[in-house]
Amino acid sequence: MKTMKLFCLMTLAITVALCPQLAAQVQTDVPQAVPGAKPVSVEHIKVHGTALEGNLEGDAADRDVFVFLPPSYAKEKSRRYPVVYALHGYSIGAEQWTHEIHVPQTIEGAFAQGAQEMIIVLPDSKTVHNGSMYSSSVTTGNFEQFIAHDIVAYIDAHYRTIPNRLSRGLVGHSVGGYGATRIGMKHSDAFGSLYIMSPCCLSARAAGSLKLGDEKALEAVKTPEDSEKLGFFQRAQLATAAAWSPDPKNPPLYLDPPMKDGAVQPDVLAKWAANAPLAFVDQYIGNLRQYRAIAIDVGDQDGLRMDAGKLRDVLDKYGSRTALKCMKARTRVRWPTVSRIM
Repeated sequence: MKTMKLFCLMTLAITVALCPQLAAQVQTDVPQAVPGAKPVSVEHIKVHGTALEGNLEGDAADRDVFVFLPPSYAKEKSRRYPVVYALHGYSIGAEQWTHEIHVPQTIEGAFAQGAQEMIIVLPDSKTVHNGSMYSSSVTTGNFEQFIAHDIVAYIDAHYRTIPNRLSRGLVGHSVGGYGATRIGMKHSDAFGSLYIMSPCCLSARAAGSLKLGDEKALEAVKTPEDSEKLGFFQRAQLATAAAWSPDPKNPPLYLDPPMKDGAVQPDVLAKWAANAPLAFVDQYIGNLRQYRAIAIDVGDQDGLRMDAGKLRDVLDKYGSRTALKCMKARTRVRWPTVSRIM
């Protein structure tokens, strides 16, 4: 199978099935069903994440995963399929995302319009503070390894996949786009194509973006129930700290917040900055050159378009004959709305 052709078909399926519905997890119109589209089978399973065991936050190591099997899967018993792994954004889980992107109807429509049949996998990475950041932390667990290894190994063992990185695509939106960027850079051994949609958190966060009034609210959080009472951005700060500034000696949340006693903590922000893909992308150019295709989608009115453009520019800067062909990042006009930061 020609991998560039495979990526184009993957991209078509993702674009038709996912992209039009992903403007910052807002309510969208359900696209019309495609006449004659054959039904996709949906399996809601649990996958144990060895990489998540023993996390200090107490997040479940057994994660919800939605698997969408193409129309021919049940009948063509000897056929194997490429797989696309799709990562949801912050504040939602995999189940909520299935409703927001209107699957399986949109996937069925993509296949009916000519996209190559494939398996599509939506793993759940929601945590106590509403998101894992798809990172590695003793507090939340190693979600990076969970996506790149545990999920892939399980799907390959239980479904008729083509067990080769060139037949796997990784896609994500918003924080999921961050996850696809981060995991994609570090785990080119697991995936062959990347599709990054409105990625957040590519740049280091400036101290000026922190609000003094948030400190007391964050300090008051002692339980998951307390976290649920926080505002969106306050809770996102806890999720970020749990992922990027974990502290096994600081119960009950086991994290170091970005502010303490009314002052910004430079050492914490330095740890956060170390997790910004635009800060570490140069270290992984060799890995990125292993990909057969990378695409970036972001709306022309999306607040995240600037950093997405910077990522595109980095990829272009390192372009060689292979990189120019396989790493051409496209910043395309798609969603005429402003996306959330997370």
